[in-house]
Amino acid sequence: MMPDDPFARQRQRAFITSSASAPIFPTSPSPSSSFSFSGDRRTSTASPSPVSIPLRHSRSPSPSTSAASRHSLTPSTFLHNSRLAFALVPAALFLLDLGGTPVFTILTLGLAAAYFFDSAKFSVPSFLSIWVSLVLSQVAFFFSSSPSLSHTSLPLTGLSLFLCAETTFLIGVWASVNFRWIQIEHPAIAISLERLLFACVPVTVPSLFTWAVISAVGMPNSSYYFMIFSCVFYWVFSIPRTSSFKKGNADPSILGQLECCFHSLYILFVPLLFHIGSHHSTIFSSWSSVCELLLLFFIPFLFQLYASTRGALWWVTTNSHQIHRIRVVNGAVAVIVVVLCLEVRVIFHSFGKYLHAAPPLNYILVTVVMLGGAVGLGAHMVGMVNDAVSSLAFTALTVLVSAAGAIVVGFPIPFILLPMIAGFCLAQFFTRKSLSSYFTFVALATLMVLWFVVHNYWDLNIWLAAMPLKTLTKYLVLGIMLAMTVPGLTLLPVKFRFLIELGLIGHALLLCYVEDKLFNHAAMYYYGYDEEVVYPSYAVLVTTFLGMAIVRRMSVDMRVGPKAGWILTCLYCSKISMLFIASRSVVWVSAVLLLAVTPPLLLYKDRTKGVSKMKVWQGYAHAGVVAISAWFCLDTIFEAIQWLQGRPPSDSLLLGSYILLTGIACIPIVALHFSHSQLAKRFLLLVIATGCLLVTMQPPLSLSWVFRSKLIQMAHQSNDDVSIYGYTLRGPTWPSWLLISTVILTLASITSIIPVKYIAELRALYSIIVGVTLGIYISVQYFFGALMLYPLLITTVTCAAVFVVFTHIPSASSTRILPWVFAMLVALFPVTYLLEGQVRAKGFAASAEEEQEADRFSTMLAIQGARLSLLGLYAAIFMLIALVIKFDLAALLHEKAGSNTQKSRVQPHSLPKTRLFQQRRQSATPSLTIKRLSAEAAWMPLIGNISTILCFLICLILNITLTGSSNRAIFFLAPILLLLNQDSDIISGFGDRQRYFPVTIVVSSYLVLVALYRIWEEVFWTGDNESWGGLSIGGPGWLFVVKNLALLILTLPNHILFNRFMWDYVKQTDAMLLLTMPLNLPSIVITDVLTIRVLGLLGIIYSLAQYLISRRIRIAGMRYI
Repeated sequence: MMPDDPFARQRQRAFITSSASAPIFPTSPSPSSSFSFSGDRRTSTASPSPVSIPLRHSRSPSPSTSAASRHSLTPSTFLHNSRLAFALVPAALFLLDLGGTPVFTILTLGLAAAYFFDSAKFSVPSFLSIWVSLVLSQVAFFFSSSPSLSHTSLPLTGLSLFLCAETTFLIGVWASVNFRWIQIEHPAIAISLERLLFACVPVTVPSLFTWAVISAVGMPNSSYYFMIFSCVFYWVFSIPRTSSFKKGNADPSILGQLECCFHSLYILFVPLLFHIGSHHSTIFSSWSSVCELLLLFFIPFLFQLYASTRGALWWVTTNSHQIHRIRVVNGAVAVIVVVLCLEVRVIFHSFGKYLHAAPPLNYILVTVVMLGGAVGLGAHMVGMVNDAVSSLAFTALTVLVSAAGAIVVGFPIPFILLPMIAGFCLAQFFTRKSLSSYFTFVALATLMVLWFVVHNYWDLNIWLAAMPLKTLTKYLVLGIMLAMTVPGLTLLPVKFRFLIELGLIGHALLLCYVEDKLFNHAAMYYYGYDEEVVYPSYAVLVTTFLGMAIVRRMSVDMRVGPKAGWILTCLYCSKISMLFIASRSVVWVSAVLLLAVTPPLLLYKDRTKGVSKMKVWQGYAHAGVVAISAWFCLDTIFEAIQWLQGRPPSDSLLLGSYILLTGIACIPIVALHFSHSQLAKRFLLLVIATGCLLVTMQPPLSLSWVFRSKLIQMAHQSNDDVSIYGYTLRGPTWPSWLLISTVILTLASITSIIPVKYIAELRALYSIIVGVTLGIYISVQYFFGALMLYPLLITTVTCAAVFVVFTHIPSASSTRILPWVFAMLVALFPVTYLLEGQVRAKGFAASAEEEQEADRFSTMLAIQGARLSLLGLYAAIFMLIALVIKFDLAALLHEKAGSNTQKSRVQPHSLPKTRLFQQRRQSATPSLTIKRLSAEAAWMPLIGNISTILCFLICLILNITLTGSSNRAIFFLAPILLLLNQDSDIISGFGDRQRYFPVTIVVSSYLVLVALYRIWEEVFWTGDNESWGGLSIGGPGWLFVVKNLALLILTLPNHILFNRFMWDYVKQTDAMLLLTMPLNLPSIVITDVLTIRVLGLLGIIYSLAQYLISRRIRIAGMRYI
């Protein structure tokens, strides 16, 4: 993101030596090591033997080691931006939501300034802008979010503000570590910042994420949310990661022993302490509460033992066998505690009605099932089932667990042999990888699940998810059967891989269908009663991400092909859309659209060659499929827009949204596979622009013959808007088609789809069509009812279009015709204004006798508004002409400078083919040259200056009319004069050196005149010709006049000096500036007129600017000397 070091000069870089107290990972794995550093990840063997940890030990660096470490701290790209973005970007969005508009405004301005400095290669100002914006946003956050953070407890409020401030600080540190100049100039600071981020983010961000979740779903189960977030960020940041800035023989890890120890203690105790603090009154009220305490400690403990397989406990010991013993012994104890607590807290609490064994047998059987299953699974995962005795014990345990589970759920005792056989077959599959045993287990397990469903749900007359409960249970049994079948299919040979793909796709389709029904049809009907049943959103997210993780893992293991992985990814991603769009068909519509859009991203890939290119016919085929798929999404688009704006969208808005969606969906095709085709990019731009224009303008359009959907037809037949708001009088909307056609034609000509650049006749036709359509639009839209002005306005806009087009792309005879076109344009200005002001006024005056007072007032307002609109139109036209001429003259001067440079570099032995190609290009497009400009187009600077002056004068009139001579307006209007050009007719002696002089002299003169007018208005004028203003009514008198005139005179010296300096850049003495600048202070302090105070402030700014500019010129001259 950040540019290279701005200090591009030779300097001695200060590198630090490695710390003698910091433990160091070996750079190459030892023979006993089973994983090593590889970028960001650890790779471990699949062997059940204990995982070895690389030895980390402290040692004193030798001189050679110190020298190597000094050269090992090298600047490079920060490798962990994705991890930090995963943590800090959602946290920043949450803080923005809390802070509101003030924080957002400050951050927007600050980041815009940082981006500007970064683009201009000023890295230090960019760095300072980021930190200043973060500090100011934190101050604004403190004041704007105080009401929302006002807790009953003052310590909680303080902790909340501290947490927000710490998160803001970490965001600033993340931005700082990405600056290249910090990595080059201060490598030790870059390493420290990286370590600070990895040490603080796993501690700070889980609390903020938990706060956000509690704000959304409430306080229940908040401790478990905190525990989950803590474990997730422990895995992301606390497992040993490779530093981005340490190379060579240096210690490659980021965190030290102290940070890793603290992170381990944090996930073990902080969620538990949070639960105790928030539920201190009920923590010992029942066995379930006690089990919650144990779960909040031992679940993170189990997670940490699992993370030790990736090196998370390197700080405990460096002996891999000791780590393995710690993992086994402590894991066994933790599993026993967790299983017993889950038995009390979950099984008997939520599923007690399905346990048909009588106490105390039910407790014994459930304990045998859960504890035996956990022990067997854990033993197999750690590799303890590796010989005949352990296999026999594992098989007996599996059979016992299966029999106990069947008995506790009420399975008939005469058929108890079936679950025992199923358990035996499952054990044979785990120990011997017997495929027949596994499918026998699947068949028997499916029969038992079917019996459980029939026994418990088959006789219930309940409708759930818009279907009978029997039908829903059939789908669930089918899904369970598919889920159990797929793991066995993975053992088949590669040629049977299609069976795995079919099973996964079928399961994904079934899951999408069931979750769509449960989420979008949240109603349950039973025995004449209706009840809302909410399918939780987190369940949709869990199944989605779990499915995507399984697909990714199987794709990496080459168990599913790219096409199946593509289909499965689209199906799982389509489920997320139901969380945001309230449409009952959104899942299938999103799936179809994703299947149409994603092939350029997911299918056309070659692992050896990267992204392969489509053929042309494939690109057209994919674009057609995308368009058809987007058309199938029309109902969903309609519902989404109706939900957003609260009423049914118009046909043009719906069509524009469809075209815009189609264009955006085709971006991957063009960007990845046809990036070399300019024609494809241009057509895509036209499609997206058409959609945006239809969405923005919403022209009148009737597509009822196209829309066959009942939903859209019923919405269009509804008269709710009329019944609520009544009939509203609107102007004609058909001219918006003219504006749309004008914009599309302009884009087509700019992108050379219409070759106006090479054919003069086509250029003339294009300019006339654009002028006529835009003129009709402006006439009808802004001068409604003034039919007499329509021909003049259309002619004016057409002349302006012709002038602009042929000035930018001249023809052979345009240089002789364009001055007459401009003269006609200038002549039409007073004629049109007089017709608007006089003829319409006479017509209104003739009918004024028959109108009421209110009607006459409305008529006068209409006349005044039409005049101001006419002035604004001509100001825009003259501004456009001045901009085009300024741009063309600057391009000509740049071309002259470039041609001189190229002539000095031309080699006499250049290729004849290259010279011929350049001659053809030069003859294909007529263009102005410096010689031709001086001979035929010497009018361009003069016309540009006339247009600039007319535009400025019209804007000044509008300012006086609308704002009453605002002081602020001149600072926005004066830069118009930067469009002035050097010519010998109007402005003699004006050149590029004096380009800022008109701006400063106009600002000063305008403010002086406004100040004089304010004094006269305050004292001598009250709107009545017979009154002498303040003098006649006891208001401000001559003392007011003399005082403010004197203060006004005191402000003039600095303005005179600065404007003279802007003309000739002759340096004034520092004594002169020091003597004149204090004269502005009385004008700022004691004046009664705001404009004089502005003049005083501006005088001080002028003095400082003059001093700095003079100093810079002097330093530049000294360097040149």
